[in-house]
Amino acid sequence: MLDNIAHYKILLASNSPRRRELLSELGIQYEVVSLPEIDETYPPTLTGEEIPIYIARHKAEAYRDMMSPDTMVITADTIVWMDGKVYGKPQNENDARRMLHDLSGRTHTVITGVTITTDEKNKSFAVSTEVTFATLDDNEIDYYVTHYRPLDKAGAYGIQEWIGYIGVTALSGSYFNVMGLPIQRLYNELKQW
Repeated sequence: MLDNIAHYKILLASNSPRRRELLSELGIQYEVVSLPEIDETYPPTLTGEEIPIYIARHKAEAYRDMMSPDTMVITADTIVWMDGKVYGKPQNENDARRMLHDLSGRTHTVITGVTITTDEKNKSFAVSTEVTFATLDDNEIDYYVTHYRPLDKAGAYGIQEWIGYIGVTALSGSYFNVMGLPIQRLYNELKQW
């Protein structure tokens, strides 16, 4: 599959083990690259899908110097969006607890922006998934934060972990998008490249 991109050296520019796992399941050969400390700030005028697309594009630009004519770079960024507010990666365990309290008993949107870049062109897109949480009590939130260390996850949770098993009551959209990479949409974009 995806013979049309077989001539590219594909680079996944991400530290996320979940993104690596999902991309591996497509059956394509790729390498993981990661530059330290890429600025993930964005203009305050951006909202919703604009934010992770902006960050994914910014990440792609940071890898321009590593590219040759046969290189394809895939970058992504995931946010949780609720009530006009971004829930990114928590700064510490207390911040994670605060985020999970905010999400408890409510519906939020997980948005992943992806940019595919080659010398010839680039393509950016975003995928949104609605996630509804049950009401979580303090003990459940504390157990999750203490045992699963969600400091590297947007919204302070991983749907594929314990909190997802006990907390997610409804999902509308791509499950894999909530994990951090809308793999079905990425596959279709690569198929059409």
